Order: sequence, then structure tokens, then C-alpha cells
Amino acid sequence: MRIAGSALALTMLLPAGLLGSAPGAPAASAAPAHFVVVGPVGDGLARTEESVRAVGGAVVQSWPQIGVVVASSPDPAFAESVRQQPGVEQAGASRNLAEQLPPAQSDRLETLEGTANGIGTFAADGKEPLEADQWDLPQIKADQANAISQGSEDTTVGVLDYGIDPTHPDLAPNLDVSRSVSCVNEGVPDQSQEAWQPQDPTQDHGTHVSGTIAAARNGVGVAGVAPNVTLASVRVIDDGGFIYPEYAICGFIWAAEHGFDVTNNSYFVDPWYLWCDSDPDQKAAAEAVRRAVAYAEGHDVVNVVSAGNSNWDLSQPIHDTNSPNNGGPTQDRHTGPDCRILPGELPGVVSVSAVGVNAVKSYYSNYGIGSISVTAPGGDARQIPQTPSANGRILSSVPGGGWGWMQGTSMAGPHAAGVVALLRSTHPEWTAQQVIGALNDQSDALPCPKDYDGDGDGVVDAVCTGGSSGAGFYGAGLIDALDAITK
Repeated sequence: MRIAGSALALTMLLPAGLLGSAPGAPAASAAPAHFVVVGPVGDGLARTEESVRAVGGAVVQSWPQIGVVVASSPDPAFAESVRQQPGVEQAGASRNLAEQLPPAQSDRLETLEGTANGIGTFAADGKEPLEADQWDLPQIKADQANAISQGSEDTTVGVLDYGIDPTHPDLAPNLDVSRSVSCVNEGVPDQSQEAWQPQDPTQDHGTHVSGTIAAARNGVGVAGVAPNVTLASVRVIDDGGFIYPEYAICGFIWAAEHGFDVTNNSYFVDPWYLWCDSDPDQKAAAEAVRRAVAYAEGHDVVNVVSAGNSNWDLSQPIHDTNSPNNGGPTQDRHTGPDCRILPGELPGVVSVSAVGVNAVKSYYSNYGIGSISVTAPGGDARQIPQTPSANGRILSSVPGGGWGWMQGTSMAGPHAAGVVALLRSTHPEWTAQQVIGALNDQSDALPCPKDYDGDGDGVVDAVCTGGSSGAGFYGAGLIDALDAITK
């Protein structure tokens, strides 16, 4: 799957990947495949680069800041060979060698439910023209918060996604094109607008996410949670819909080195729904992404991540039957504690589950005690709001100047990123860890629902642990934008 694969932790509703060994090795004359090679941080990485070349590989991108080299080679045994060389700690294929297989068929699961005419003036109550359909804003008290503060333009949220439409009237006022970039050319940064903006209307995910974070209160369309903060587009989803490790690595390093305060990551890293340390290829790529996230955290960036849409209990072993998702045979595996979703289960990130209008877990949302930081509105078509559209999904901006509905933990994450942006605007002296602590402390606990039946078929679909704390479904609870600017 393409966008389905990478956006599953974003907006997809089907279970994800599988595990096991890579497909049978193709001939060495096949197209070059991509690899991640992990070595020492700093000047010592030059020796790692030499080792890559010594076994016939090419250095595509080098990140001495975190001790990672992105390499390519037509030899499917490259990773095994380079692991034996000096200056190499780990190495593995970042794309499951799928580049040397016949192309996979495209499969897009998330569709735009509809659009709305949002060009005009403020509504009679002084709200945005389409705000009456934004049930999500009052749920987290963002409308009350915005009456006091709408955030500071000095606070920057990097949206690691499909790119942001730079002409959208709700987003253009807040978009910093000078710090926008694409990472989808083998993980090599490219600041040209043609590279980082969406290529066609189907690449709507990043624009939708961005509207939830920071659509301007300007008498047009919808309102964001933090309507005055600055957005930067960091494209990490390629035209095939995939987010490979090298793309994510590039995105986190870019955020760290360009002064971002927050990143929103409504995706999981392809092609494995869970990356397992028992496989040396997966272990190497996972370590490289972990280093990149830690590097951003070390530069005081708060990284907000969507928890995923497979209705998985992330605290328990998971039966993964769909990985790898980018071509070749999938595997049937039962993953254990050595396996994790990237970047959603990495240390230090804010992992966000989704609720619908009734403040109950969305039927698709992943959950798990110790695996969820907070919860936020992600939409649920089965929970119907009392709004003009009666649409339980999330309304936000889409490319081409329109607006539309989506649902998923992809939509929950940006609500949390918006509240983090309000916290960073209100308390610019706070560190990232202080902000995360405040986000958790200010969230409103939701108790575990009894006999949770997300699809209404009379069968319990998930078990919430944590009792009155609701921690198994909701972590610290439902985020609170009003507390973010008043406490």
C-alpha cells in the first residue's frame, strides 16, 4: 500500500503491516536499493562512509550529527557486507529491497468526504464561516482559548507530511516558505517550493493537518487551534504515499536545526508497521530514526505523533499481517516488546490517541496503557455531533482553497500540536520537557468506558485498563487549550 501504508498512523483505518525476513534476493544487476548505515557521531562517520564505498555502495546523504549514512547499492547483500566493515555499528535496507521488485499497486484508503464553501466573512457570532461545523474546537476549549490568545508568530510548528498548499487562504498568512523543505528525494533536503508543496489535490493530508493546527482567524473557512503561530512545510511523504526512514530522519534533523518549537507527525515510517530489533535490517533503520528524534528533542523540539488507526493495544503483543507494505510478499508475525511503531513509540514523543464528539475512543484508534500520552479529537463517523453538517469527522483545509472532512489519529495529533504551540507561545522560557509535562498535567482525565463497543455490533472491541483514570485509552486525558494559556 502506498498512502495507506505511510498514512495508516495518520488517517488510515485498516490494520498495518507484517514482519519477518526480506523477500528473496534479486539479481545484483537490479536497480539500486537504499540502506541505512549507523556509525559513530561526528568526524568518525567519515570512516563509515569509506566502508560504504569499499563494498560498492554510494553515499546518498550523511548525517554526522547523529552518526547515520544513507547509502544505495545494487547488491541486495550490501547490508550484510558493510556490517563487517570498520566504522559500522549497524546497517539495514530501509525499504525492504522493494526497489528491486516489480512495482506495487497503489491503494489509497482515505478519501475526502466533502468540501464546503468557506470564503466569506465572519459568521454572525464572530466565528469563522465554517466554525459551526468544528465541534472539535469547543471539545478542547480552543474557542475559549482563542478569545484570550491565538498564539505567537514566534512559535513555529513543522508539519512533517505531504506538504502544505502555500496558496490556501487559511494557511498562506502563517506559512514560512523560507524554512519549508522536501525530504523525499532520498532524504536529501530540497527547499524548492515545487518539491515541498503537494503535487496534486489527492495529496491533501498535510494541508488538512495544518488547518487544524493553525488556520488563521481571518473571516475565511475554518479556525485552527493556534491561529497565529507559524507553520513550516516539511514534506516526508513521497508521490507513492510512502515515508521511508531516510525521509523522517531528514525531517527531524531539519526541525532541530531550523528553530522549530513543535513538529506534527501524523504518520508511521514505512514499510514496516512495527520495526523489530530481532531483524538486523529493521533494527538499524529504527536506531537511525530514534537518533534523529532524540536529536530534535535535544534541540528543544516537542515532537507530537499520531498513535495509529488499527485499534491495536500497543501494550500487548500484536499480530501483524500486512508488512512490508511497499511490495513483495507480506509476512505473518506476532510482534513482541522488541517491536515498535515509528516514531509513535519512541522515547520522548507525545503519542496521541483519538476520540469522537462524545469524548469516547474513536473506533479505529490505537490505545494501550503506557503507550498513549494524551487524547484529542480525531473524529469518528459513528459519533454524530449536533452541528449543521452532522458530520463526526474533522473539518479542515484541503489543497486548492477548499475544506473537507477526514478522520484518524492523524487528525488528533495536530490538535495536540496546536495546544503545544499555545503552551510554547504562552511560556517561551519553558523547555520542551516542561511543556510536555504541562500538556499532561492540564489534560482532563476521561474514565475507561464500560464494555467498549466502537462499531455498535454488540461485541466488545477493545479493553481499557486504568479504570477511572482512563489511561489505557486516553493517557493523561483530553487536551485542554484553555488551561494551556491560563495556567
